[in-house]
Amino acid sequence: MADGAPLPDTANAEKVPFSLDAEQAVLGAILFDNEVFYRVSGFLKPEHFYDPVHGVIYGAMEKLISSGRLASPVMLNTYLQEEPAFTEVGGEGYLSALARAVPSTVGAPDYARVVFDLSVSRGLISLGTDMIEKARAADLDDDPQTQLEEAEARLYKLAETGKYGGGFKTFESALTEAIELASAAYQRDGGLAGVASGLRDLDQKLGGLHPSDLIILAGRPSMGKTALATNIAVNAARAYEPERQADGTIKAKAGAVVGLFSLEMAAEQLAGRILSETSGISSDRIRRGDIDQSDFEKIYEASAELNDLPLYIDDTGGLSIAQLAARARRLKRQHGLGMIVVDYLQLLTGSKKTSDGRVQEVSEITMGLKALAKELSVPVIALSQLSRQVEAREDKRPQLADLRESGSIEQDADVVMFVYREEYYLSRTEPREGTPEHLEWQARMDEVHGVGEVVIGKQRHGPIGTIKLAFDPNRTKFSDLAQPERYPSRDF
Repeated sequence: MADGAPLPDTANAEKVPFSLDAEQAVLGAILFDNEVFYRVSGFLKPEHFYDPVHGVIYGAMEKLISSGRLASPVMLNTYLQEEPAFTEVGGEGYLSALARAVPSTVGAPDYARVVFDLSVSRGLISLGTDMIEKARAADLDDDPQTQLEEAEARLYKLAETGKYGGGFKTFESALTEAIELASAAYQRDGGLAGVASGLRDLDQKLGGLHPSDLIILAGRPSMGKTALATNIAVNAARAYEPERQADGTIKAKAGAVVGLFSLEMAAEQLAGRILSETSGISSDRIRRGDIDQSDFEKIYEASAELNDLPLYIDDTGGLSIAQLAARARRLKRQHGLGMIVVDYLQLLTGSKKTSDGRVQEVSEITMGLKALAKELSVPVIALSQLSRQVEAREDKRPQLADLRESGSIEQDADVVMFVYREEYYLSRTEPREGTPEHLEWQARMDEVHGVGEVVIGKQRHGPIGTIKLAFDPNRTKFSDLAQPERYPSRDF
């Protein structure tokens, strides 16, 4: 240990895990060679240091190196000489001693990991102490289930970052992240900033499904909400390509690990739909067992293809928003998570006992889903029912006002999309055969047969508009619609 090293909180030194030697080794290595900072800065932050002075020194190094300047004892002394604690440990002399005490910078990342791990251990101790104190205090307003949910949320944050809150970030750091996002989109096929939905025109309009976004996918019954959400989930899971980062963590280079909360449909029914989509055999035939040997072989091949899909389904009914959040955090901690799908929003319950009615409860749910999207930095696709007032209009294309309990849903969502199939409504208005009206009806049916529309009614990041997709009801599958202008040119 270098001369003049501080010994903070000596009364509790035996109770709290820390290593001043490791902290000094990291700082000394960076002083000796500033390039070391880039090898540890991905995971090590000033708040991970036990000694506050070491945290201040590391923070000053971060600012200097990030701005392209040299982090040397002389430079640091210039910026920190007004800090009383820095002066007390010896100032520039202390920094020079740290640099001289480093025999090699090779082990610096290992020392940095020790500092980080001990910080996490201290966080666990703090969390455990708080849990014990809360559990002992028999408070009627703080029931055990709420305590469990709060503890799991804090544990997730600790597991993810080693700290309890990011607090303010400078505009410079936010700008850097924005540039990195644009760079990633530029390098990725198709130029998408978010997770690809696998549907060309939809991705072009949205730029992919962005992390931290709450995306509402709404429609009347039988429009294909679940089908579209499932198609997107499967496309994202199929495209998943993991990439190991410098700090050892895994990040998705493409696609996503998907968590699908199916509150309405059982997991095996959902799996049957996905199997139908992949095999090309009608889900109705699969369900009834109306298949032959060649069909069975297709189903077998499709199941083998889907077997390792990073798609996790939770079909528990009646989940509260707090329970859903806890399960999503657990999934991200155990398997990674890049997208959440909730089918559907109105089947969730609020975690608070409120007498303000369903509108207030839905408001809590949408706020909770948006908060979860930001916390986990993943897109959350939540399906939503539309009110019956759509059926009373001649033009049945949905609008924002048609959302049930629309105020909070429209307000909290980053994107609101509606699924609409004119074929569904038109097929129920067939005139008598042989009449001129029937001929007009048949011509219109031919135009809209197998066509679905996704109407983007709100988008924070880009334009609104309508996208046409092909829809196969037998396979409950949406896909890109063939457009004549996209056909390859032919020379005759």
